[in-house]
Amino acid sequence: MATAAQPAASRIAVVTGASSGIGAATARQLAAAGYRVVLTARRKDRIEALAEEINAAGHQAMAYALDVTDRAAVDEFATAFQTIGVLVNNAGGALGADPVATGDPADWRQMYETNVIGTLNLTQALLPKLVASGDGTVVVVSSTAGHGTYEGGAGYVAAKHGAHVLAETLRLEIVGQPVRVIEIAPGMVKTDEFALTRFSGDREKAEKVYEGVADPLTADDVAETITWAVTRPSHVNVDLLILRPRAQASNTKVHRDL
Repeated sequence: MATAAQPAASRIAVVTGASSGIGAATARQLAAAGYRVVLTARRKDRIEALAEEINAAGHQAMAYALDVTDRAAVDEFATAFQTIGVLVNNAGGALGADPVATGDPADWRQMYETNVIGTLNLTQALLPKLVASGDGTVVVVSSTAGHGTYEGGAGYVAAKHGAHVLAETLRLEIVGQPVRVIEIAPGMVKTDEFALTRFSGDREKAEKVYEGVADPLTADDVAETITWAVTRPSHVNVDLLILRPRAQASNTKVHRDL
């Protein structure tokens, strides 16, 4: 899809988990910033509709249905590129809020597979393409959960800590290569699906997460931060940026007007 290193404005940016929320918002904003975005997610209809929207707006996008935990499919996907400029590892999510004593191992395993192994799969498959560009960027969208634990969150915390450590270690291992490693760690973000998925579609439980919080972060807030970090000059690496709404002082201290 690209034959040589190109100016940043015409580079390819791959965004995982682009069917909704932060991923979809990031794809829109990177496209508006001049990147040719490749949207990946399992829900083909969603990313195809988003690609149509982006293209209709005068930007460039294509959709590619992909399960980031399927290594064979990821490796096949990677063969489509000679170089890419940006990889945004956004696919992830939380399942359940049970204590360690009663947490479902299947949920823990799925969170680890998506948040950590999925990020590993895409990064390993596309890192040579990022290096070949002469000016690549890997973004890992982790969470404040990866930097501080809370009751009922151990499975998600463990997975996001894994994503954080992956980014931190990769940065050490490839220093000297023309690739930046950026970690963006959002706190409370209200999207249509995150909490709803976590609580298996229980809308009442999902709404309680944000109850009384006047202004949680939005997907656009996080996407704008990702785009800002990616579009810094090549020599500037935003190693780690933690992003919270003003009402959230930590994972366990949130101001609520109730």
